[in-house]
Parts: sequence; structure tokens; C-alpha cells
Amino acid sequence: MKHPDDDDLFARLEAEMTTKGAADETDGGNVVDLDKARTAREAAPHNATDPESTEPGSPVMVDQPTRATGPGYLGRLVSAKRREVVPVWLRSLAELKTATAWVARHYTHAAGYHALRSPIYALRLAFQAPTGAAKFVGSTIRWVADREGEPVRLAAVRREDAAEYLKLSRQRDGRVRLRTLVTVLGLFVGLGTALAMYVLAPNWLLTVSVSALVMALGFNGRRADAPLIHRAVEMPKATKLTSDIVLRALGALGIPAINSAQTKGGDGFAFTAPITRDGPGWRAEGDLPYGVTVTDVIERREKLASGLRRPLGCVWPEAVADEHTGRLVLWVGDQDMSKARQPAWPLAKSGTVDLFKPAAYGTDQRGRWTELTLMYIAGIIGAIPRMGKTFLLRLLLLIAALDPRAELHTYDMKGTGDLDPVGKAVSYRHGAGDDDEVVSYLLNDARALREELRRRTKVIRELPRDLCPESKVTSELASKRSLGLHPIIVGVDECQVLFEHPEHGKEFEEIFTDLVKRGPATGIVVLLATQRPDAKSLPTGISANASLRLCLKVMGQLENDMVLGTSAYKRGVRATMFAWADKGIHYLVGEGSDARIVRSIYVDGRDAERIAARARAAREKAGLLSGYALGEEPETTEAAYDLLADVLAVVPAKEAKVWSETVVARLAELRPEVYDGWSPETFSSALKPRGISTIQVGRRVDGKVVNRRGIDRSHITAAIAERDGKRDAS
Repeated sequence: MKHPDDDDLFARLEAEMTTKGAADETDGGNVVDLDKARTAREAAPHNATDPESTEPGSPVMVDQPTRATGPGYLGRLVSAKRREVVPVWLRSLAELKTATAWVARHYTHAAGYHALRSPIYALRLAFQAPTGAAKFVGSTIRWVADREGEPVRLAAVRREDAAEYLKLSRQRDGRVRLRTLVTVLGLFVGLGTALAMYVLAPNWLLTVSVSALVMALGFNGRRADAPLIHRAVEMPKATKLTSDIVLRALGALGIPAINSAQTKGGDGFAFTAPITRDGPGWRAEGDLPYGVTVTDVIERREKLASGLRRPLGCVWPEAVADEHTGRLVLWVGDQDMSKARQPAWPLAKSGTVDLFKPAAYGTDQRGRWTELTLMYIAGIIGAIPRMGKTFLLRLLLLIAALDPRAELHTYDMKGTGDLDPVGKAVSYRHGAGDDDEVVSYLLNDARALREELRRRTKVIRELPRDLCPESKVTSELASKRSLGLHPIIVGVDECQVLFEHPEHGKEFEEIFTDLVKRGPATGIVVLLATQRPDAKSLPTGISANASLRLCLKVMGQLENDMVLGTSAYKRGVRATMFAWADKGIHYLVGEGSDARIVRSIYVDGRDAERIAARARAAREKAGLLSGYALGEEPETTEAAYDLLADVLAVVPAKEAKVWSETVVARLAELRPEVYDGWSPETFSSALKPRGISTIQVGRRVDGKVVNRRGIDRSHITAAIAERDGKRDAS
């Protein structure tokens, strides 16, 4: 029977014989196996690597042949992920010391606890000794009488099995005779030994023997519901994390892809590593189903905790930064993170800080120290009220205070005095409250800081390259007092008070934006804290350039991204998941790594005063105490220049409209110590507080009209007239 495709097959074979020449001629007389030819033809379209093997109109398969297995053995070895041979806690001397201290404290406490109560234990055993003796005598009599075999004998009686009963009776009689003999011999040996010890043994051995016998009888007389010894340490009890528990919890999240996989007999989660202990908790890692991301799980953290039957503060799902978005790491702690006991802070009672090196300020979920370097950064702290934002800022300022070289400028715009322990002890400038006097004080300080920034840029620019190879302040340069490049730390709580100020808000924004952008390289660090992280409280120029972000609990996506960075919420970095009880727990973004969850060290007011006093003593010893802490008040100065008057001085009356870049260049020539480094944007920001906005100014350049931002001179003269009129009226 002829196959329908034979005509097509023979046509192709004939074409091949024509094109291949001599090679085809040698095969032309061979018999063609049609079955093999059909098999080859059907397999040909699957070879996507040879486009000539695919006929027009036939489907093209994009998958590689099954024999292509990807990288070779050596290639897989190169890209393999090797697990650490030595655990992290064993490689870190600090963590090893911490773990050793925990173990030592645990057993020292247990030994002391039981040693103090040992007389009570002995007294309890003495009182229980008669009961123990009675129990011993009763159990001995039951053993001699073979009472354990009585139920079997009674069962034989109920069955009326005489032969079985006689056999059991003979067995009992033999046991009773043997056990009676053993008991009598034991009685005589025991009494003889007791009499010999009473006559021959020294008093100490007799006392020890009698005490041991009484203790043994007392232990035998104990009751099951009244334990003799209570636990010295109540260890937290946590269920071991297993794959069944993890799959059950993931199935309870209501994610369709996971539920569908589990309904069809699958797991809905592919474990990529064994579930292991990781610090004080369990760690599970695996791949979620296609299309499910770690963010989907983080959004349902409360349901996940319910599925695991663990407190919310114990459950921390995380993404893996260098893997795909479906790789989930689930860490389940033994204790709620907010309630777990933290190790003693190394700086609580002693020690100083080098701000150019990392300093511990909190612990992660696993109880490991998290370090922070306060130089070369600008930081933002955001949270809703009562979550520990101010305490976190104060903690960072205390760390800065422990470097005697650091000059602190601390401002508590809330006015409750939370920063007073630091400010009164060591700060160069300090203020509390939002009244006009404090705002004016801070404004003068901000202007002085901007001038200091400009001075530092010139100093750094003039330093030899071998001393300052990277054009930024180093620890060695900061220690040279003659250069004046010591660290300056500016901390402002409730910073929205400044940027929303009706009169000086624009100037505060312009100055702090400059400090945030250029300050880190010159040794000036700005730390801003706010409970209203929005565009008004944190101007875009500041939030976009702050490299350090610390976000405690916030309520929405907008606030989350304002503090942690654009799209942080979409990447699964969500401070909205923190509970009300998670005070001091926050996301840390910065320090050259991905977002981490950290619980900051809690330092109350008294401890803050003690640490600040230690920092003050170090400054006094080094001769570096100055400013507010020493009782020195700054001179109240207005701006060192009149911007509007200077603009009129460089823009003649014949020029009605001038480009901003032209004005800035002329101002720099007029007062280089003030305007050097100004940009058209800086100029525009400086005009806004004075009620002047830049406009589009068109000029003809090479025959073409070019539009750029500039000023109208008449606006400047009008603003000066209005200002002078108000002064005269006052």
C-alpha cells in the first residue's frame, strides 16, 4: 500500500541526488528504507540549529535537542554555589565571643540558682524519705509475691483452663521461692553491712552513707505533680520547622499558583536546600511556582505566620538579591524579634568610636550585630509616631559623640528634649522646639555650615594628591586639627518643621540640599528624621541623594518609598509589614548591601546621659569641647550678603532680562567667597524665599533664538522696594 507522503519523499530524494554529485551517484542504486526515511523526515523539523533541514511551511521547534544539556561539567562547577565550610559565627571573633558569653552566663546562672536552693532540695528529700521507704517496701513485697503475673493467672481462671493455670501456678511458686531467698540474703547482707559501717566506718563516711540513703528514699518518694527541682532557665519552646509545615503555611496564603500546584498533587514550593538551624531559628529556602514572587508572600506575612502557628515577629520572609524574584528564604525564629534578648552593646559602658569605621548599633533577626559607618553618607529616618524614630536618631548621635573629633549639631524640633542628653553634654550647637528663636538659631547655623562646606572644598582641592588621593576627608586628615576637617554630624528630629516653614522653608531646603549632596565628601554628615515622610517633609533633592535610609513602621507605599527609595515597595522592601509592637525594628538600606531588617539597641534616657557624659570626658581630655556644651553662644548674624543688591550691581539697567548663568558668573566675580560654585539652580533656589521666580529669557545666538531660564531686572527692583518699604514701616 502506498503512503500518501511517498511522492513528496521521492521528490526530495531525487533533488538531493541531483545536487550532491559524485557522492549521490555511488548511492543511487541503493534500496531506500522508507521507514527510516520517514523517521528522519519527521525528526528534522525539531532541529532548530539547522535551518536548512526545515521545509517551508513546516513548524519550527525552538527547544534544543534533548542531547544538548547546557554547560559542561566544568562549566557547572565554575557557576556552582559553594556552601560555607566554617559557619559565620565561628569565623567572626565578635560573634564567637558573644556566643561563648551566652553559654557561660547560662550555665553560671543555672549553677548559682541550684546551689542557692540545694538546702531546700535536701530538706524536701528528707521529708519524702518515709514515703520513699514505704514505696520501696511495698514494691519489694509485690516483686517477691510475683504480683506482675497475677493478671495472667486470673485470665486462665476466667477461661477455666486448668492445665494453663497449673502451669502458671508452678511457675509462680518457683519464682516466689527464688525471690524470697534473694530477699532474705539481701536483708542479711544489708543489715550486716550497715552494722559493720556503724561500728567500723568513720563518722564522715557514715554521714555520707546515711545522707545518700535518705536522699535516695526521698527521690523514690517524690510525686509526679510536684517536681523536686525547678528549671533555672525557661528555654523558649518552638516547633521544629519541617517541609510539611512550610508547605501547609504557603498553601494557606491564598495564592492561586501555589494552591493549583498543591491541588494537582505537587508541593507548590521547590526546596533548594535542606531546612537548617540558622542562629536562634530555622531557615528554609526554595523556589516559588512560576509567576509567584517573594513580594506576594511578604504581602501575606500575617497569613504566613498563622499557617506556621508562630508569632508574627518570628516570621521573616525575604528575597535573595542575586537570584530570581521567585527565590524565597523563610527564616522562622524561636522568639519574637521584638521580645528576644539582645546581647550587651559593646559601647554601652566603655569604648570610643572612629566614625570612619563601622560601629555596631543593632542586631538582625538572627541576633547578629549589624554595623554602620557614619561617614560619607547622608541619612534619612522615617516612621509613624511612637515607633522609636527619635531614639534611633539619638543612638546614632551617641555613636558619633563617642568619636572625640566629631562636632555635633543637634536639633529637636519636636521640643520634648529627647536629644538633650547629647546636646547638653557634647554638642557644638543645640536647640529644642519650633519657636522663632530656635528657627533663627538653626538658620544661622545652617548658613555657617554652608560656608564651612565651601571652605572645606577649597582646603581639599589644595591638598597634595598623596595626602588626599580621592578628594575626600579621611580619618588621618580629620585628626589633623590644623586642617579643620574633623567630622561634623548634623542631626535634626522632625525636620519637616524646617522645610515647611512659611518664611525660611525654601532657604532651609536649598542649604540642606547642598549639604546632603556635597557634604559627605568633606566630612559633613546630615541625619534627618521625620514622622511625615512625604514630598513636603523630605524635598526631592534631599531624599534622592541620601545614601543611608532607616525606615521603621510606616502606613503606606508612598511613605515607604519616600524613605527607602523609589520602587522599594515593589521590590518587597516594605516597612508597612512591621507590627505596632516592633518598636525600634526597621529596614536598613545603605552600607553597600541590600535592604536588611535591624532591631536597634534600646538606650533609655539615663543610659544616654551616662554615655554622653563619657563622651564629654573624652572631649575634655583631648581639649576638643566647645560651643553649646561649653556654654558658648554663637554670634547672631544675618546673611553675609544682600543677594538682591548684588544682582542689581552686576546687571545694569540697560539689561532688562538676563540669563541666570550669566548672573551667576558675574556674582562669582563680585564676591567669590560667597557665590563661588553657585549654579543657575542654586541661584533660582536662593531667589524663591525672596518672592522671585525665574522666567524664560530668549536671546539671539548665531542667528537663532535660544531660550533659557533667567531673571527680569524689574522684579528685582520691585522686591527691593517692597522689602525696604516694610523695613521703614517697622
